[in-house]
Amino acid sequence: MLSNNDDTKTFKAGFVAIVGAPNVGKSTLLNQMLGEKISITSRKPQTTRNRIVGIVQRPNSQLIFIDTPGIHRARRTLNIRIVDAALSALGDVDVILVMIDVVNPDPESETLLVKKLNKQKRPVVLVLNKIDLVAKPDLLSIIDNWSNAYAFEAVIPVSAILGHQIDELLDTMEALLPESPPLYPDHALTDMPERFIAGEMIREKVFRLTGQEIPYSVAVTVESFSEESKNLVTINATIHVERDSQKGMIIGKNGSRLKMIGTEARKEIERMVGTKVYLKLFVRVNKNWSKDTKALRRFGY
Repeated sequence: MLSNNDDTKTFKAGFVAIVGAPNVGKSTLLNQMLGEKISITSRKPQTTRNRIVGIVQRPNSQLIFIDTPGIHRARRTLNIRIVDAALSALGDVDVILVMIDVVNPDPESETLLVKKLNKQKRPVVLVLNKIDLVAKPDLLSIIDNWSNAYAFEAVIPVSAILGHQIDELLDTMEALLPESPPLYPDHALTDMPERFIAGEMIREKVFRLTGQEIPYSVAVTVESFSEESKNLVTINATIHVERDSQKGMIIGKNGSRLKMIGTEARKEIERMVGTKVYLKLFVRVNKNWSKDTKALRRFGY
């Protein structure tokens, strides 16, 4: 298929998995490449639990990115499911993008990831994130060490949060994609439904506005998502926790924290849907749900 902008170039389209240890900035990178927020972010690790698809539309290509959960040595039932989801993405893509945090490396998770890479033959690009926070001599040493660890197609230093080197990264990805007609409509940003993204936005606010123990015991289900009119979307969602004490922490004194979570989530959902949103949140205790395989399936893991 010929591009409308350049009739000398054939069109390319394909899938790219973004993989790495927890909390290296994969979701931030995806949002930066898209120019829109579809994947939630937090300073707490393991924010992403599902495979999120984001579509970057370029004049001569369509890059379909899969933002995967962080790869780590998992022990809890929930974390095993999360890592399995991330690793399964490696078999479904045309290119693998490995992301490393140069400021806070995770040798155990990185070693596990390199072992998985050695078992596949797809081209792999290494992204070194947070280059704005390291001195150039240190960065050159990191590049050299990683270049000797695996036969990467390219090693590209970036700052995901500042947007540095993002165009260079996209150019590299595009060059590695197969020739193909577009796989999605030319204005598509993601294949995830708004209902799913709304639930993720609520979960992100729980991550950001609660203490350390809460996020890893939280799931969010959207019970209803309805367009009441052109000017209003009504959403009922449930925040699931494992213990009564966690429920109290999320609700807060006189409901103050739950109100804050709802207000912050509603603002982001309104930006996504482009209209007013009425968001009603409930908190429910499902004891030890993260260890219950039936509950995990019900919550989408």
